Amino acid sequence: MADLQSIARRIRCDIVEMTTRAGSGHPSSSLSEVEVLVGLYYGGILRHDPARPDWPDRDRFVLSKGHGVPALYAVLADRGYFPREWLTCLRMIDCPLEGHPNMRRVPGLEASTGSLGQGLSIGLGIALAARLDGRDYHTWVMLGDGECDEGQVWEAAMAAHHYRVDQLTVIVDRNGFQQTGATADVMNLDPLPAKWQAFGWQVREINGHDIDEVRSALEWARQEGTSRTLSGSGPSVIISHTHKGYPVSFVMADFSYHGKALTEEEARRAREELGCS
Repeated sequence: MADLQSIARRIRCDIVEMTTRAGSGHPSSSLSEVEVLVGLYYGGILRHDPARPDWPDRDRFVLSKGHGVPALYAVLADRGYFPREWLTCLRMIDCPLEGHPNMRRVPGLEASTGSLGQGLSIGLGIALAARLDGRDYHTWVMLGDGECDEGQVWEAAMAAHHYRVDQLTVIVDRNGFQQTGATADVMNLDPLPAKWQAFGWQVREINGHDIDEVRSALEWARQEGTSRTLSGSGPSVIISHTHKGYPVSFVMADFSYHGKALTEEEARRAREELGCS
C-alpha cells in the first residue's frame, strides 16, 4: 500500500499548509484521521464520483468531528471535487472552506457539522432514508473519542441497533485527547468496545495509522453491512486507535495543538518530518 501511504503524506502536508496559512484551525485532530480518509476515498471502499457529487447511489461520509475538516478538504480537493486553489483560503472571509463543514458551499460534503454529538444522528437519518428509497448505499460516520462524551451519540447508537440499520458504520478516531486534556481524565470512555457491543453493534479495533489494517477493517464493515442486510443484525463500529498530531513529533507531544495552528517555524519543522516537497 505504498501509494496510499504517499497519498497520506501528501494530505498531511496540505493540512499543515492550510492551517498555518489560516493561522487557526485544528491541525492535530486533522492529522490523526488521515489514514481512514485515504482508505475510504482512495482504497476502493467509498462509492463516489467527484464529477457527480449528488449521484443518488453514492456512499455517504459524515465527518461528525467537524473541526477535523482540513483533512477532508485536502482529500476532496485532491480527488477533484473542487479546485485545489481553494485550499489556500481556509477560514478566510468569502472562502467556501469554513472552519467547520458547510455542505451548502462545498461539493462532496454530506452534512454541516461541528456541534459535537450530532453526526451519528445525521448519519442514521441518511441510512434510514436509503432504506425508504430502496437504495443500497453505505453511510459512514467519523466520531471523535472526546465527542463520545455526548449523550446524543448513545441515543443514536441505541436507535441504530433498534432499527437494524445495517448499512451504517461508525469510525471512532480514538486519539486519546480532546480540547482540554486526555479523554481518560475528562470523561473516561473505557471500556469503549464493550460499550458499543452492549448497544448491539458489531465492533472491530484497529491501529488507525496502519493503512493495511484500515483498509481491511473498512472492507469488513462494507461486506458485513451487505451480509447483515440479509440477516437484519444491525450496524458496525471501527475503533481506530490513533495519535493526535501523527506523525509530527512535537505536535504529538502537546495536546494543545488541538485548536492551535503551527507557526511558520513549526510548520517548517513539520514539513521536514513529513518529507513534504
